[in-house]
Amino acid sequence: MSMAGSPLEIVAFYGISSPWAFLGMQRLRAIARDEGVGLVLRPIRIIETNGGIPLRTRPIARQAYHEVELARWSGFLDIPLNVHPKYYPCRTIEPAARMVIAAAQAGLDAAELSWAIQRALWAEDRDIADDATLEMLAIESLACDGAALRRAADAPGVVETWHGNLAAAEALGIFGTPTYVVEGELFWGQDRLDFVRRKICALKSRHAQSLTTMP
Repeated sequence: MSMAGSPLEIVAFYGISSPWAFLGMQRLRAIARDEGVGLVLRPIRIIETNGGIPLRTRPIARQAYHEVELARWSGFLDIPLNVHPKYYPCRTIEPAARMVIAAAQAGLDAAELSWAIQRALWAEDRDIADDATLEMLAIESLACDGAALRRAADAPGVVETWHGNLAAAEALGIFGTPTYVVEGELFWGQDRLDFVRRKICALKSRHAQSLTTMP
């Protein structure tokens, strides 16, 4: 269900191949649904100009601890995740990311497609850099014309939005993914989702109080 028309929104800047974005996606969707706010997905990659560091360029000790944390969170959230997925690091994430953008622009459930792509990479050992795989994921998750949606991902407007997402993330000071933005405030990491909910509840409460004090 698309809720992007709501006055209050959660804007999610995230890498389609980020395991942390994968682990947080369903809770993110639940928060937006339960609180009745919009959810805007803005796929990006790591913003190195702001200090983002790709996983495979980090020291070995950090990479090893990354795997420990993934296993911990996977178990804690009861979300199956392979800490050594067959197709990670991805050859490219841009086609998959742009397909999510194309789905949103077409009025389809972009969050459902994103979840299918993320799950395919981290739990199903499927290659999300492969066009045929992306087409099949679109069919499976949205029951749409997967080939047409994949072609739509190459449209100039979609490519422009992809680059616009990167520029917006850089301007906001975002470096890692996922980063959730509510009313200009940044929340980096799926483990900050409780704070996202608290921010939304505070804004809703403030709005309700302002209505009660209006003459």
